[in-house]
Amino acid sequence: MDAALHPDCEYFGASKILLSRRNVLNPSKTIVCLAYFPRFMYGCDAERAGLYAPRPARGAMQQSPPGGILTSAEADSASSKRRGNSNKTMAQAKKGQPRAEKPVSLKILADYLGLCPATVSLVLNNVPGRSIPQETRERVRAAARKFNYQPSLIARSLRKQRTFTVGVLVPELSDGYHTMVMSGIGDHLMQEGYFYFSAHHRHKPDLVEEYPRLLMGRGAEGIIAIDTALEHELSVPVVAVAGHKQIAGVTNVMLDHRHAAELALRHLHQLGHRHIAFMRGQPFSSDSNDRWKSIVAVARELGIEIRPELTIQLEKDLTSPELGYPVVQQLLSHKRKFTALVSFNDIAAIGAIRALRDANLSVPEDVSVVGFDDIRAAAYHNPSLTTIRQPLHDMGQSAARILLQRIQGFKDYPKECAVPPELIIRESTAPASGRSHSR
Repeated sequence: MDAALHPDCEYFGASKILLSRRNVLNPSKTIVCLAYFPRFMYGCDAERAGLYAPRPARGAMQQSPPGGILTSAEADSASSKRRGNSNKTMAQAKKGQPRAEKPVSLKILADYLGLCPATVSLVLNNVPGRSIPQETRERVRAAARKFNYQPSLIARSLRKQRTFTVGVLVPELSDGYHTMVMSGIGDHLMQEGYFYFSAHHRHKPDLVEEYPRLLMGRGAEGIIAIDTALEHELSVPVVAVAGHKQIAGVTNVMLDHRHAAELALRHLHQLGHRHIAFMRGQPFSSDSNDRWKSIVAVARELGIEIRPELTIQLEKDLTSPELGYPVVQQLLSHKRKFTALVSFNDIAAIGAIRALRDANLSVPEDVSVVGFDDIRAAAYHNPSLTTIRQPLHDMGQSAARILLQRIQGFKDYPKECAVPPELIIRESTAPASGRSHSR
C-alpha cells in the first residue's frame, strides 16, 4: 500500500512493521497498533471504495502520536469537555429533559427527585412493608413515566444473583391445547415479575434433549415442559404439564384420565350407545398411553366392547382438523357399524365430523362424537362439540406457581398434581338411533 495514498501507513513504516494487503487481512501475520487500528481500517475501506483523496506523505519522523495518546493540552481540553457534558446531562435531568440518546439511570432519576436511589428502587419494585408516603410514591412513578425510565434487568440479576427467567418447552405454538396452557403460564409469570423463553421441538428427541441446556445457558432458573417427553433429571427445578414419568426433580401436572374416561363413556352408555369407535392418540403425545389405558379399563367395567376394527390410530404430527379427517374416512371404508366416536382431542373431532358429513352421515343423528380438551373452537363449531374439558389455563397457572415456589426454595412441594376433568355436553351427542351407520 502506497504511503502517499494513505498517510497512516507511515506510522507502520516508521515502526518497521511489514504492511501489505495480504498481511492486513491475515491477523496471524500482522501486529497492528491498537491506537491506530480503527482509523487505519477505515482508510483501507475508503481507499477500496475510491473515497480516499491522495495527499502528500509526511516524513517518517514527523508522524503524529497514536490517537489514543493525547498531549497534556489535548487531555485537559478533552477532560474539560467531558466534565461539561456530564454537568449538562445532570442539568437536563433536573430540568425534566432526559437525554434522548441514553436511557435515564436510577441515580439520575433519584437526583432529579431529591431522593436516595434505594427509595426510588423500593417504590418502582413495589416492595411491601416499607413506610414510604403515598405522595412520594406518586412522585416517583410520575417521574419514571416522564423520563420513560426502564429498570435494568441485568443490574437486577447481578445484584440479586437471579435472572427471574423461566424456560418453556412446547411441541408447537399453534392455537389449541398448548397455547391455552401457555396463556396460563404467561399470566402467572407476568404477575410475579418473571420473563420466559419458549422453544418448540416438534417432539424431536434430539431437540428435547438439547433445548433444556440451551435455555439454562440463557439464564433460565427453571423449566416448564408442556406435552414433552423428558427422559432424565435436570439441574434446575422442572414442572411437566401432561407429564407421566416419575423423574427426580420433576413435578407432574396432569389430568385425572381415569375420571375423564368415566365421564365420556358413561355419557355415551347412558345415551344407549354400545357400538363405539375409538381414536387413539399419536405415540409421541404424552397423554396417549395413560388416556388409552383408562378408556380400556372403564369400557371393561361398563361392558363396552373395544373392537380392533373400530379402533383408529393417529400418527401424523398435525394441529389442524386434517388430523382426524383421513383416519375416519378409512374407518368408514371398512363398512363397520358404529353409532358413536370417542376422539383423542377436539381438533381431530372436528376433522372427524367433516369426514362423517362427507359420507352423508349426520352428527349427532347418525353418529355422536365426543372430543377432548375443550379448546376455544369447540363451543363454536357446528354442531358445537360435546367434550371433556381440561382446565388448560388453570393447569398452566398451577405449573408456573409450583415452579416459582421451587425456585424460591420451597421444600414442601407436590411431586404430582392431578387436575379434575369436566364433561361439557353440547350438540354433537344424542341418543343412539336404530339405524346402521356402516356406509
